[in-house]
Amino acid sequence: MAIQLKTTRVELNNAVFSLPDIVAKAEGYFEQEGLDVELVLPEKRRQMIAAAGEPIKEHAAIQSFLWHEGIEKGEFSVYHACEWGQMRRTQDTGTGVKVITKRAAVSTQAIVVRKDSRYNVPQDLANVEVAVNFHAGSHYITLGMLAGFMRKDEVKTVHIGVPNQRFRAVLEGRVEAAAVMEPWISLAEQMGLKVITEAFYNGLEVADTSVDAEVFTGLHRAHIKAVDKINEDIRPWLHHLVNEVPKELFDFKASHLHLPRLRYNYPEPYAPEEFKRTQEWMMDWGLIKQDSTWDKLVDVRIAV
Repeated sequence: MAIQLKTTRVELNNAVFSLPDIVAKAEGYFEQEGLDVELVLPEKRRQMIAAAGEPIKEHAAIQSFLWHEGIEKGEFSVYHACEWGQMRRTQDTGTGVKVITKRAAVSTQAIVVRKDSRYNVPQDLANVEVAVNFHAGSHYITLGMLAGFMRKDEVKTVHIGVPNQRFRAVLEGRVEAAAVMEPWISLAEQMGLKVITEAFYNGLEVADTSVDAEVFTGLHRAHIKAVDKINEDIRPWLHHLVNEVPKELFDFKASHLHLPRLRYNYPEPYAPEEFKRTQEWMMDWGLIKQDSTWDKLVDVRIAV
């Protein structure tokens, strides 16, 4: 008798973040763990990618869920994103979503400017608007990258949605600088843009109440197998990143990617000490509430 697989839906994010899910699906690792996993590209994300990207000045004007709001509507049950954004969205949830663990993808974002820009070092960006996606990694990492070089009130950010929109905004001169991840950093270098500063950061996995310890443990084990596969040789999977760059913008190739930027490790528990450090930093920027504590936002839903 065939074993009945447990079904769950996982959100597809930018390829650099979702590569462990993509590899686990392609290699059959989810099925090996007794799971039938559907990778879901939210319709709102499709719309944001296709949009022009109008600038918004205040982060309070943007709801924290962005395209991830599908987890609140039952479109998918698990998704991963930056550490800070996941804490904020878990605070804002109306459906009992919880942080479960750190994600496998260790990501980086860089602030880029045009090649003819007069800006060369982080200090040059004091009071200069940097395009970000509010309540996402580009937003938080920009605050972190620039605040060490200037007063907090001199750090200026403006929301221009997803990375393709921010990148085009820089090229077209609608904004002086933008924070982007791969493949857009390598694309910027290929097109002669300048990288002003760059930093790596963690992400978190969150799940709704339908995902029990057995299901999430299966996902966790599949991700570990995927990380091993990626770190054995990432090159067969690079086309997923390359395909995000429109051909009419640049003939971008896998050989253009700077592979040391692509880092994947085993997902780990999200420790209270890490949470507390991040919570205090976010509180200092007015981005999370004091009573949003580890015991309220985190559920270590891993079977042992």
